[in-house]
Amino acid sequence: MRLNHGGKISGEGVGKSTQLSRLAAVLREQGRDVAVTREPGGTPGAEAIRALLLDPATTLDPLADTLLVFAVRADHVRRMIRPALTRCAVVLCDRFTDSTMAYQGHGLGVDRAAIKVLARIIGLKPDLTIILDAPPEVARERLAARGSSPDRYERFDAGFAAKVAEGFRSIATAEPERCVLIDASGPADAIAAVIANLVRQKLFE
Repeated sequence: MRLNHGGKISGEGVGKSTQLSRLAAVLREQGRDVAVTREPGGTPGAEAIRALLLDPATTLDPLADTLLVFAVRADHVRRMIRPALTRCAVVLCDRFTDSTMAYQGHGLGVDRAAIKVLARIIGLKPDLTIILDAPPEVARERLAARGSSPDRYERFDAGFAAKVAEGFRSIATAEPERCVLIDASGPADAIAAVIANLVRQKLFE
């Protein structure tokens, strides 16, 4: 069983990490083996490349950026995700290929057909993708509350963020049987309850 919990519409600050942790806790309370991971990252080599990708000092051509993301994903899937699936764990992944399509495809203008080809080579698709949606002003407030310095992608302009948002909406519209948009502007407890119920209905009934 695999579950890609991730993706976002209004940029950072939609509560993705918080909800991932809450969902993992709920599933573990039910006695399920849960593997929590993230992209870019998830393995030692992938985490090293993550640091490069998120470093504000890094300058990359959009295609090079995309190829690095897929290089990370190939290692992540082979060394972490597939072994977890083999032991029948539920995999909760903060971002996966949909994020690449939204960020690199829609946001940076990389050929979307090429991204789809690379995704097919990876050969793994989530059973369920949860896309959290929060208005830009809510996301900005949450980011400010974190107090951390913005990473490379967070420093891109509002036009980039708008394209990424539209990318996630397009993905959700194109694959409604797999992707679910959730309003993430409300209280964290209420959102967590919606997500837990959704996962139960979609994957375990």
